[in-house]
Amino acid sequence: MARTTPHDRPSPAEEPLYWRVAGELLDELRSGATEPGQRLPSERRLARQYGVSRETVRQALEVLRRDGRVVTDRRGTQVALPGAAARTPSAVTFPLGSRNVEPGPADRATVAWETPPPEHARALGLAPHRPTLVHRYESAGADGRDLRTALTSFSPVALSEVAELARLRDRADGTAPAQLRLAYDWMRRAGLTLHHRDSITRLPDAPSVRVTRRVHDQYERPLEITNLLVDVRQDVLVYEFTLPAAG
Repeated sequence: MARTTPHDRPSPAEEPLYWRVAGELLDELRSGATEPGQRLPSERRLARQYGVSRETVRQALEVLRRDGRVVTDRRGTQVALPGAAARTPSAVTFPLGSRNVEPGPADRATVAWETPPPEHARALGLAPHRPTLVHRYESAGADGRDLRTALTSFSPVALSEVAELARLRDRADGTAPAQLRLAYDWMRRAGLTLHHRDSITRLPDAPSVRVTRRVHDQYERPLEITNLLVDVRQDVLVYEFTLPAAG
């Protein structure tokens, strides 16, 4: 999982419902009302408690699982063993490889409606030469070094079910700035549960690595694919993995 910080949390005006539920659950866990190892109420009961759908509860619990606050096994969902306290739940950020929530002076992001690379078309189930929404991201240090570039292609499923992405088609000319840092939150707000798989490949005869992220939903439908290039001589890419609590 790509490294994130508490500042990745959306502003209150943009905050999806599941995030509010995750925050309230986190407050209860930090208060000690539920002891480590104790089972949480069922999804149905939590949905009634917070006045939301069970899908919203599932997404909130997934946020807490990513933070290592709860673990789920055949007995259900329990509070994890004590660890370093987190002030807010974290989330995987878009695009892969982005350094900050707010773009810096050396960051550039645009969208275009065009034919994606063949690898992306195959991963998304697109017919050859069929265009889709393509997002380009570039980030460099203050001295112009430490360059990392990311190319993301979105699937027809993402464009048909996520209204915020669909609206981008009208201005996807490849030149206008387009920060999509809330793209994953838009997907979750549309009722999609996100699963991602990342692979890291050392490029032959080049001082760079390529990270490929594939994201699909709860029905195994592809949502997006991203290729990130990082110059390993000048930059470092940090990955963070959360392991289930022992016991």
